[in-house]
Amino acid sequence: MNSKKILIVEDDQQLQSALKDKFDNEGFDVFVASDGEEGLAITGKEKPDLILIDILLPKVDGIVMAKEIKKLNLGTMMIFLTNLSDMQHIADALEASYGDVDYLVKSDWDIDDIVKKVKERLNIK
Repeated sequence: MNSKKILIVEDDQQLQSALKDKFDNEGFDVFVASDGEEGLAITGKEKPDLILIDILLPKVDGIVMAKEIKKLNLGTMMIFLTNLSDMQHIADALEASYGDVDYLVKSDWDIDDIVKKVKERLNIK
């Protein structure tokens, strides 16, 4: 058990569920949110080590959410998950976070790739 806290902020219920199951099985302490507002509330309460954030979210989008998280100074790592591959969204995502961020376009990866990237970011062997 590595007891690292992961927050998954994803409004696609199927993907959210698949990611949650995968990270649960990998021994992470997993929290989920379906919109940015809920994601911010969970972040303030649980202070996750890493957040997987969809960019296009209801209520508060992923870019705004990342800017708000940055203001909290928690040092939380973020990985953006999105269907968008245009450069403006990537630039916005990088600017919103600490610059210490990954950006994964949904069509380019599978769940094992995400787990690998998260473990890399959290220095888990």
